[in-house]
Amino acid sequence: MSQEMQNKKEELARLIKRHSTAEGVQETAISSLFFIRYLSTTEPAYKVARPALCFIAQGSKEIYLAKERFLYNPNDYLVGSINLPVVGQVIKASTEEPYVSFKLEFTQKQILDVLNDSSIKPNVNDNAGRALFVGQINSGLLDSILRLARLLDHPADIPFLAPLCIKEILYRLLQGEYGVTLAQMAMEGSSTYRIQDTIQYIMDHYDQALSIEELAEVASMSVSSFHRNFKEVTAMTPLQFQKQLRLQEARRLLLAESADAADVAFRIGYESASQFSREYARMFGSPPRTDIKRLKEKYEFTFNS
Repeated sequence: MSQEMQNKKEELARLIKRHSTAEGVQETAISSLFFIRYLSTTEPAYKVARPALCFIAQGSKEIYLAKERFLYNPNDYLVGSINLPVVGQVIKASTEEPYVSFKLEFTQKQILDVLNDSSIKPNVNDNAGRALFVGQINSGLLDSILRLARLLDHPADIPFLAPLCIKEILYRLLQGEYGVTLAQMAMEGSSTYRIQDTIQYIMDHYDQALSIEELAEVASMSVSSFHRNFKEVTAMTPLQFQKQLRLQEARRLLLAESADAADVAFRIGYESASQFSREYARMFGSPPRTDIKRLKEKYEFTFNS
C-alpha cells in the first residue's frame, strides 16, 4: 500500500469519527450514506442487507452469506448487489482504534443510469455471479469515496455534488473486477435481474408456502435453470432464503413484542412450533426463549452501564 493511499484512509477515518456521534450505524446529511463506528468487537448481527458499497477505514469485519465467509478490512471493499439475508460481525475494534466504516446504499436505477451514460457495456447473457463480493480497493475508488465523505464538511455543496460523487463511485465499481456482476442487477433480461424479482416476491410472501414452480414462473425461467441461478446468486436455495427471512422476522417480533414463541411461529408461516424452535436454535444458537432472554439482559446492561 502506498503512503498516499494510507494517508487517504486515515483522512476518511478521521471524517467518519468526526461525523459519528455514537456507536452503531449513523445517518449522515447525504441520504444514502451511513457511517458505522464501534469501540469493541460485536456479536453477530442478522439482517437483510440492501444493495450497498461498504468500505472499512479502520478495523475488520466478517460477513456470512449462508455458509460462505467474506472477510474485509481497509485493503478491501465489499458490495452486495441485491437484498440478501446476511450475518455480520465486527472482529477488530478497540477504544484506541475503533472500527469505522463507510456504507453507501444504491439502487438499480442508479446503476442503470451509469451504464446508459458510459461506455461500459456488459453482456446481458454473461453467467450470473455471487451477489456479494469483496474486491481490492484502488486509488481511483478510494478517491471517489473520500470526495463524497468530504462533502459533509460543506453541507451547501451536497445537493449538487453528492449525486455526481455517487455516480463516480458506481462508475469505478462497474469498471472493476466485479463490474459485470454488479451491472447485472440493472440489466433487464439478465439472470441476476430475474432472480432479483423473485427475491422481492419471496420477501413479500415470506410467511406463505411457496413452490419452486411458482418462483420459477416469477423469474420466467425453467425450474432447473431458476434453481441453479438462484443458488449461484445467493449461495442458498429459495427455501433456505425464505427460512432465513422467517427466522430473522421471528427474532425481531420476539424482541419487540414479547410475544409467545408459538404465536410468532404461526405468524411467520410455520405449522409446527417444535420445528420452529429447532430451526431457530440452529440459526441463533439457542431456543427462542433462551435467546431472547439473553438479548434483553444484554441490552438492559448496555443501557444501564
